[in-house]
Amino acid sequence: MAEGMAELSGLAEDRALLGRTSTAERVSDILRSRIAEGYFPPGTRLSEDSIGGALGVSRNTLREAFRLLTHERLLVHQLNRGVFVRVLTVEDVEDIYRTRRLVECAVVRGLGEPPFALGAVTGAVEDGLRAAAGKDWKGVSTANIHFHRELVALAGSARTDELMRSVFAELRLAFHVVDDPRRLHEPYLERNRRILATLRAGRAAEAERLLAAYLEDSLAGLVEVYGRRVGEEG
Repeated sequence: MAEGMAELSGLAEDRALLGRTSTAERVSDILRSRIAEGYFPPGTRLSEDSIGGALGVSRNTLREAFRLLTHERLLVHQLNRGVFVRVLTVEDVEDIYRTRRLVECAVVRGLGEPPFALGAVTGAVEDGLRAAAGKDWKGVSTANIHFHRELVALAGSARTDELMRSVFAELRLAFHVVDDPRRLHEPYLERNRRILATLRAGRAAEAERLLAAYLEDSLAGLVEVYGRRVGEEG
Protein backbone atom coordinates (compact mmCIF):
# COMPACT_ATOMS: atom_id res chain seq x y z
CA MET A 1 0.00 0.00 0.00
CA ALA A 2 2.81 2.41 0.90
CA GLU A 3 4.50 1.68 -2.42
CA GLY A 4 1.24 2.37 -4.26
CA MET A 5 0.84 5.70 -2.48
CA ALA A 6 4.39 6.67 -3.42
CA GLU A 7 3.65 5.91 -7.07
CA LEU A 8 0.52 8.06 -7.00
CA SER A 9 2.48 10.84 -5.36
CA GLY A 10 4.92 10.69 -8.25
CA LEU A 11 2.07 10.72 -10.74
CA ALA A 12 0.60 13.78 -9.03
CA GLU A 13 3.79 15.63 -9.99
CA ASP A 14 2.67 15.32 -13.62
CA ARG A 15 -0.43 17.36 -12.85
CA ALA A 16 1.45 20.55 -13.65
CA LEU A 17 1.94 19.30 -17.22
CA LEU A 18 -1.78 19.54 -17.83
CA GLY A 19 -2.07 23.26 -17.26
CA ARG A 20 -5.41 24.97 -17.61
CA THR A 21 -6.24 23.34 -20.91
CA SER A 22 -6.43 19.76 -19.68
CA THR A 23 -7.41 17.32 -22.40
CA ALA A 24 -7.71 13.56 -22.74
CA GLU A 25 -4.86 13.68 -25.24
CA ARG A 26 -2.53 15.26 -22.69
CA VAL A 27 -3.58 12.78 -20.03
CA SER A 28 -2.93 9.93 -22.46
CA ASP A 29 0.53 11.39 -23.23
CA ILE A 30 1.37 11.36 -19.51
CA LEU A 31 0.08 7.83 -18.96
CA ARG A 32 1.79 6.56 -22.12
CA SER A 33 5.11 7.89 -20.87
CA ARG A 34 4.57 6.42 -17.42
CA ILE A 35 3.66 3.03 -18.87
CA ALA A 36 6.74 3.12 -21.11
CA GLU A 37 8.91 3.91 -18.08
CA GLY A 38 7.53 0.91 -16.18
CA TYR A 39 5.68 3.09 -13.68
CA PHE A 40 2.61 0.94 -14.38
CA PRO A 41 3.94 -2.56 -15.21
CA PRO A 42 2.08 -4.99 -17.49
CA GLY A 43 -0.96 -6.45 -15.74
CA THR A 44 -1.49 -3.44 -13.46
CA ARG A 45 -5.08 -2.41 -12.88
CA LEU A 46 -5.50 1.35 -13.34
CA SER A 47 -7.75 2.95 -10.74
CA GLU A 48 -9.91 5.77 -12.10
CA ASP A 49 -10.30 7.36 -8.68
CA SER A 50 -6.61 7.25 -7.76
CA ILE A 51 -5.22 8.37 -11.12
CA GLY A 52 -7.95 10.95 -11.68
CA GLY A 53 -7.29 12.37 -8.23
CA ALA A 54 -3.53 12.44 -8.73
CA LEU A 55 -3.83 14.28 -12.04
CA GLY A 56 -6.82 16.40 -11.03
CA VAL A 57 -8.94 15.42 -14.03
CA SER A 58 -12.55 14.35 -14.38
CA ARG A 59 -13.63 10.74 -14.68
CA ASN A 60 -14.86 11.38 -18.23
CA THR A 61 -11.51 12.86 -19.29
CA LEU A 62 -9.64 9.93 -17.79
CA ARG A 63 -11.93 7.41 -19.45
CA GLU A 64 -11.33 9.05 -22.81
CA ALA A 65 -7.57 8.86 -22.19
CA PHE A 66 -7.97 5.17 -21.33
CA ARG A 67 -9.90 4.69 -24.56
CA LEU A 68 -7.12 6.31 -26.60
CA LEU A 69 -4.47 4.12 -25.00
CA THR A 70 -6.64 1.02 -25.48
CA HIS A 71 -6.76 1.89 -29.17
CA GLU A 72 -2.95 2.04 -29.10
CA ARG A 73 -2.91 -1.46 -27.55
CA LEU A 74 -1.26 -0.28 -24.36
CA LEU A 75 -4.33 -0.89 -22.20
CA VAL A 76 -7.09 -3.47 -22.20
CA HIS A 77 -10.59 -3.22 -20.75
CA GLN A 78 -11.84 -6.32 -18.96
CA LEU A 79 -15.59 -6.48 -18.44
CA ASN A 80 -16.63 -5.97 -14.81
CA ARG A 81 -12.96 -5.79 -13.76
CA GLY A 82 -11.62 -2.51 -15.08
CA VAL A 83 -8.76 -1.26 -17.21
CA PHE A 84 -5.35 -2.96 -17.15
CA VAL A 85 -1.94 -2.42 -18.71
CA ARG A 86 -1.64 -5.04 -21.44
CA VAL A 87 0.47 -8.15 -21.06
CA LEU A 88 1.88 -8.93 -24.49
CA THR A 89 1.89 -12.34 -26.10
CA VAL A 90 4.63 -13.81 -28.27
CA GLU A 91 2.42 -13.04 -31.27
CA ASP A 92 2.22 -9.39 -30.18
CA VAL A 93 6.01 -9.19 -29.97
CA GLU A 94 6.40 -10.71 -33.44
CA ASP A 95 3.91 -8.24 -34.88
CA ILE A 96 5.71 -5.30 -33.25
CA TYR A 97 8.97 -6.36 -34.87
CA ARG A 98 7.27 -6.90 -38.21
CA THR A 99 6.15 -3.26 -38.07
CA ARG A 100 9.60 -2.12 -36.95
CA ARG A 101 11.30 -3.86 -39.88
CA LEU A 102 8.85 -2.36 -42.37
CA VAL A 103 9.25 1.18 -41.05
CA GLU A 104 12.83 1.44 -39.75
CA CYS A 105 14.47 -0.27 -42.69
CA ALA A 106 12.39 1.78 -45.14
CA VAL A 107 13.48 5.00 -43.41
CA VAL A 108 17.17 4.12 -43.69
CA ARG A 109 16.71 2.95 -47.28
CA GLY A 110 15.10 6.26 -48.23
CA LEU A 111 17.60 8.62 -46.59
CA GLY A 112 18.81 10.05 -49.87
CA GLU A 113 22.23 11.56 -50.31
CA PRO A 114 24.65 11.97 -47.37
CA PRO A 115 25.58 13.61 -45.13
CA PHE A 116 22.72 12.74 -42.81
CA ALA A 117 21.59 14.74 -39.76
CA LEU A 118 22.82 12.32 -37.11
CA GLY A 119 23.11 14.54 -34.03
CA ALA A 120 20.17 13.02 -32.15
CA VAL A 121 21.16 9.48 -33.18
CA THR A 122 24.67 10.13 -31.87
CA GLY A 123 23.23 11.43 -28.60
CA ALA A 124 21.22 8.24 -28.13
CA VAL A 125 24.32 6.09 -28.68
CA GLU A 126 26.27 8.14 -26.13
CA ASP A 127 23.42 7.94 -23.63
CA GLY A 128 23.44 4.15 -23.91
CA LEU A 129 27.17 3.92 -23.33
CA ARG A 130 26.95 6.17 -20.26
CA ALA A 131 24.08 4.13 -18.85
CA ALA A 132 26.04 0.89 -19.36
CA ALA A 133 29.08 2.39 -17.63
CA GLY A 134 26.87 3.05 -14.63
CA LYS A 135 25.29 -0.43 -14.88
CA ASP A 136 21.92 1.24 -15.43
CA TRP A 137 20.37 -1.42 -17.66
CA LYS A 138 16.95 0.19 -17.66
CA GLY A 139 18.72 3.31 -18.90
CA VAL A 140 20.40 1.25 -21.62
CA SER A 141 16.98 -0.04 -22.68
CA THR A 142 15.65 3.51 -22.85
CA ALA A 143 18.67 4.71 -24.84
CA ASN A 144 18.30 1.82 -27.29
CA ILE A 145 14.69 2.77 -27.94
CA HIS A 146 15.70 6.41 -28.33
CA PHE A 147 18.29 5.30 -30.88
CA HIS A 148 15.61 3.66 -33.00
CA ARG A 149 13.19 6.53 -32.48
CA GLU A 150 15.81 8.98 -33.76
CA LEU A 151 16.53 6.74 -36.76
CA VAL A 152 12.85 6.93 -37.63
CA ALA A 153 12.89 10.71 -37.11
CA LEU A 154 15.43 10.98 -39.95
CA ALA A 155 12.48 10.52 -42.31
CA GLY A 156 11.17 13.93 -41.26
CA SER A 157 7.60 12.59 -41.10
CA ALA A 158 5.36 13.56 -38.19
CA ARG A 159 2.94 10.75 -39.09
CA THR A 160 5.69 8.13 -39.02
CA ASP A 161 6.98 9.51 -35.72
CA GLU A 162 3.49 9.26 -34.21
CA LEU A 163 2.99 5.71 -35.45
CA MET A 164 6.29 4.54 -34.05
CA ARG A 165 5.82 6.35 -30.75
CA SER A 166 2.99 3.93 -30.02
CA VAL A 167 4.95 0.95 -31.34
CA PHE A 168 7.95 1.75 -29.13
CA ALA A 169 5.71 2.29 -26.09
CA GLU A 170 4.15 -1.12 -26.72
CA LEU A 171 7.63 -2.62 -27.08
CA ARG A 172 8.49 -1.36 -23.61
CA LEU A 173 5.67 -3.54 -22.24
CA ALA A 174 7.65 -6.52 -23.51
CA PHE A 175 10.92 -5.29 -22.02
CA HIS A 176 9.36 -4.87 -18.57
CA VAL A 177 8.89 -8.64 -18.15
CA VAL A 178 12.56 -9.40 -18.86
CA ASP A 179 14.39 -10.79 -15.81
CA ASP A 180 17.91 -10.03 -17.11
CA PRO A 181 17.81 -6.66 -18.95
CA ARG A 182 21.60 -6.55 -19.22
CA ARG A 183 21.70 -9.74 -21.26
CA LEU A 184 18.93 -8.46 -23.51
CA HIS A 185 20.16 -4.90 -24.13
CA GLU A 186 23.94 -4.69 -23.65
CA PRO A 187 24.93 -6.52 -26.88
CA TYR A 188 23.13 -3.89 -28.96
CA LEU A 189 25.21 -0.97 -27.74
CA GLU A 190 28.04 -1.89 -30.09
CA ARG A 191 25.58 -2.61 -32.90
CA ASN A 192 24.05 0.84 -32.44
CA ARG A 193 27.54 2.31 -32.74
CA ARG A 194 28.26 0.31 -35.90
CA ILE A 195 25.05 1.48 -37.57
CA LEU A 196 25.85 5.07 -36.62
CA ALA A 197 29.40 4.80 -38.00
CA THR A 198 28.08 3.34 -41.25
CA LEU A 199 25.59 6.19 -41.64
CA ARG A 200 28.30 8.74 -40.90
CA ALA A 201 30.27 7.20 -43.75
CA GLY A 202 27.24 7.67 -46.01
CA ARG A 203 26.70 3.93 -46.56
CA ALA A 204 22.92 3.76 -46.08
CA ALA A 205 22.50 0.42 -47.87
CA GLU A 206 24.99 -1.23 -45.52
CA ALA A 207 23.34 0.42 -42.53
CA GLU A 208 20.00 -1.02 -43.62
CA ARG A 209 21.48 -4.53 -43.76
CA LEU A 210 22.97 -4.11 -40.29
CA LEU A 211 19.64 -2.82 -38.98
CA ALA A 212 17.67 -5.71 -40.50
CA ALA A 213 20.00 -8.26 -38.88
CA TYR A 214 19.85 -6.32 -35.60
CA LEU A 215 16.05 -6.46 -35.51
CA GLU A 216 16.00 -10.15 -36.42
CA ASP A 217 18.37 -11.01 -33.57
CA SER A 218 16.56 -8.74 -31.12
CA LEU A 219 13.25 -10.42 -31.93
CA ALA A 220 14.75 -13.89 -31.45
CA GLY A 221 16.14 -12.93 -28.05
CA LEU A 222 12.87 -11.42 -26.86
CA VAL A 223 10.77 -14.34 -28.11
CA GLU A 224 13.10 -16.71 -26.26
CA VAL A 225 12.45 -14.78 -23.04
CA TYR A 226 8.71 -14.85 -23.62
CA GLY A 227 8.69 -18.55 -24.47
CA ARG A 228 10.59 -19.33 -21.27
CA ARG A 229 8.23 -17.18 -19.22
CA VAL A 230 5.15 -18.85 -20.70
CA GLY A 231 6.65 -22.25 -19.89
CA GLU A 232 7.28 -21.22 -16.28
CA GLU A 233 3.73 -19.90 -15.88
CA GLY A 234 2.32 -23.03 -17.46
